[in-house]
Amino acid sequence: MATLKYISGFGNECASEDPRCPNALPEGQNNPQVCPYNLYAEQLSGSAFTCPRSTNKRSWLYRILPSVSHKPFESIDQGHVTHNWDEVDPDPNQLRWKPFEIPKASQKKTDFVSGLHTLCGAGDIRSNNGLAIHIFLCNTSMVNRCFYNSDGDFLIVPQKGKLLIYTEFGKMLVQPNEICVIQRGMRFSIDVFEETRGYILEVYGVHFELPDLGPIGANGLANPRDFLIPVAWYEDRQVPGGYTVINKYQGKLFAAKQDTSPFNVVAWHGNYTPYKYNLENFMVINAVAFDHADPSIFTVLTAKSLRPGVAIADFVIFPPRWGVADKTFRPPYYHRNCMSEFMGLIKGHYEAKQGGFLPGGGSLHSTMTPHGPDADCFEKASKAKLEPERIADGTMAFMFESSLSMAVTKWGLKTSNSLDENYYKCWEPLKSHFTPHSRNPAGPN
Repeated sequence: MATLKYISGFGNECASEDPRCPNALPEGQNNPQVCPYNLYAEQLSGSAFTCPRSTNKRSWLYRILPSVSHKPFESIDQGHVTHNWDEVDPDPNQLRWKPFEIPKASQKKTDFVSGLHTLCGAGDIRSNNGLAIHIFLCNTSMVNRCFYNSDGDFLIVPQKGKLLIYTEFGKMLVQPNEICVIQRGMRFSIDVFEETRGYILEVYGVHFELPDLGPIGANGLANPRDFLIPVAWYEDRQVPGGYTVINKYQGKLFAAKQDTSPFNVVAWHGNYTPYKYNLENFMVINAVAFDHADPSIFTVLTAKSLRPGVAIADFVIFPPRWGVADKTFRPPYYHRNCMSEFMGLIKGHYEAKQGGFLPGGGSLHSTMTPHGPDADCFEKASKAKLEPERIADGTMAFMFESSLSMAVTKWGLKTSNSLDENYYKCWEPLKSHFTPHSRNPAGPN
């Protein structure tokens, strides 16, 4: 596979042309009477026309045929995609899933779209307010099929197997320990090379942003220059029998046929694009004196709500780092939260639960549901000699956190057959260490 090229920067105004057609971008205007190379001009708007410049998102695409060239959409089988948050009764318990099973290609060929499974979510698509968490389980590439989402943005976290993603803006190769964001309305198709699994955070009506840094200053966390945008690439390909365009609209799946590949954009410019990011580039900030910093310090991307400081969804990671806090219980603290916390594991072992929480699985701690380190972690960390130590080497856990109270789907609770019914038992061995007659019991240090 040839090395792919990218443009660097988050949210930048970019311009790109396929080198096979130099000077394909119009000069000095967006929509000339006749475009270079007799292309069609098409604008893709990711925000209202009248949004402030700081939040206005749009790109101009110069393509062989406009995207309107298709047959009517018709409803198709929904598979395990849903936005029905009332399928089953609410469950406030701590939930943990074993690694979700990937179907064998020898039994059933499953591509990215047919392998989408909605795990949980909240809110309302029609009012552009909410989110969903999906699991994708696939074993074959999308052939003469593409997908686009009218409902929101997809933040895709591959866990097993790399993804070659064709988009209208160009191609991206996304491997485990990288993420990508395919924003609302962008058509894409995914090639896979083995049995493949991953997680998706979908947000309705808003876009992901870099978190504000406040007193951290101008640099830190996910730096803008490390986000990569594909460069223009096109194919002028007729498809005998028809190319299938699949659309998720108001939570339902629809399909339309057309005669050509949708990846026919010869040039583009704008600030509304897909992008990818390597999690190894995250600049970690941590407590260096005492106490455990709140996990918000590890936020990569945020999708803000209308309330200041409150997110529809945050994407947070727990990367390799140094632990040096003195006189401190260093693992994550015991917690009850007004937010909902879904955690996944890309690789390695999560520091607060060395067993049971496995790559390709997940956990959900719902609004005000207590959670924290298991009994074994507590005992070890309470007695450990506090020296500078590496934490989470070879590991990458992450969290999708939301201010909304998420409901779990029937697939998540029952059909997936992945729910760990014994999760609660990891806290059962916790015992009282209360010493009512000794305020300062002897510690390990």
